[in-house]
Amino acid sequence: MPVTDVSHDLGARTITIVAEFAAPPKRIWEVYADPRQLERVWGPPTYPATFVDHDLTPGGRMNYYMTGPEGDRYYGYWEVQEVDEPHSFTLIDGFALDEKFTKNPDLPESANVFSFVEHDGGTRATYVGTYASAEALQKVLDMGVVEGSTTAINQIDDLVA
Repeated sequence: MPVTDVSHDLGARTITIVAEFAAPPKRIWEVYADPRQLERVWGPPTYPATFVDHDLTPGGRMNYYMTGPEGDRYYGYWEVQEVDEPHSFTLIDGFALDEKFTKNPDLPESANVFSFVEHDGGTRATYVGTYASAEALQKVLDMGVVEGSTTAINQIDDLVA
C-alpha cells in the first residue's frame, strides 16, 4: 500500500499523509493534472469522483462530486493557489452544497499542500491539510477523512503501474 504514514495534530490543526509510489514525481503529477485520471483516484473506491471543472493553475478552481453506492452525490471544490509543476501545489479544499458548487458554510475548509519528491527511484508524496480550528479538524476526523483519503491515495499505484 502506498500510504506509509497518517498522523494528525489537533494543536497544529493538521492531518499529514505520506505515501510512496514506484513512479517518478512527473507521473504522479500527471494524475492530478488530468481530470480523467484524477477521477480514478479521488475519493474512496465506492464513491468515485467526477470532475466537472478542472483548472490546475494558480487561481484555478476544480469542482467535483462523488457518487455513492446508492447514487447519492457529495459535492466539493478545490481552489488552486500555487503550482510548482511537477513538485507541488497548494489548494483550499471544501465541501459544496449542490451541483452549483456553492460553498457549504457548515463544513470545514482546509488549506492543503500536496508535494511530490523523488525517493528511491519513485516518489514520496506528502499531503498536509490544515484546518481553521481543532474543532474543524475533529469534525472531518469524525466524518472519516483519514479512511477516505487513505483508500483514495492507495488507488494511485494501480493507475500509474
